[in-house]
Amino acid sequence: MKSTLLSLSRSIKTTITLCLIVWAGPLASAEAPANKYQKTVESDIKRFSQFFYNKFSHVKPADFKDGIYAIDAAAREQWIEIEDFPPYELSIDDGKELFEAPFANGKSYADCFANGGVGIRQNYPHFDSKLNEVITLELAINRCRTNNGEKPLKYKKGPLADISAYMASTSRGEVFDVKVPNEAAYAAYMDGKKFFYSKRGQLNLACVDCHVGITGQKLRADIPGPGLGQVTGFPVYRAKWEEIGTLHRRYAGCNKNVRAKPFKAQSEVYRNLEYFQTLMSQGLAVNGPSSRK
Repeated sequence: MKSTLLSLSRSIKTTITLCLIVWAGPLASAEAPANKYQKTVESDIKRFSQFFYNKFSHVKPADFKDGIYAIDAAAREQWIEIEDFPPYELSIDDGKELFEAPFANGKSYADCFANGGVGIRQNYPHFDSKLNEVITLELAINRCRTNNGEKPLKYKKGPLADISAYMASTSRGEVFDVKVPNEAAYAAYMDGKKFFYSKRGQLNLACVDCHVGITGQKLRADIPGPGLGQVTGFPVYRAKWEEIGTLHRRYAGCNKNVRAKPFKAQSEVYRNLEYFQTLMSQGLAVNGPSSRK
């Protein structure tokens, strides 16, 4: 624990520097016209990504989509071998079968999504201007079910994670393309950003502490993954879980790790966090589903 606290202490200057960089500048213009919000966020994205490009100058920008395996060479070699026979392969197959199975009313998931639900993962999460909320892929899957008279699925694992895995697999290589269309979307983005930078739990840690401040350094036995590209591979198969799980399952686990009470999967706060994190990884390619530690 002492070494962990020492690492955190040494990284505080780095964390504060990024906080000042990201929170300053164009973000002060909160009263900008709606057509300026996208440009404001794009400026944020550029500063956020450049921080990691500078910190890990040996890593190709496109490789940040691989999360921790972009910066940990030893772990990357093992991961590449695992990917030859991916442990999530059966989840993709099961997800495809579930995706193509018709509902009781004769319709299917394909009727709920653009392009029949194929090759669209890179467009999620998106902000729905009519509903005034962030829509994640998993939320959209369940709303498709309920709109067609079916019961919703559990959000963290199981059939919904399998369906999400299959849909993600059809978008591999596609670049994330998430927009901030209006003031309400900007507010959701800022809410997600606030969560990312806010301390919580008995350990008084924020997402930024581990995934910006000390990423690349040892935190006990592991190296925290970089904040850039952290969400691109979900849903993921984790050795700890021995199954595939969604991003919001991971969020809940992180909250528990810092001894904070987790929010419900697909709660507004987690959806806004996913929105912020995905925007920060804008320009990277979808590589989900994937395997992680």
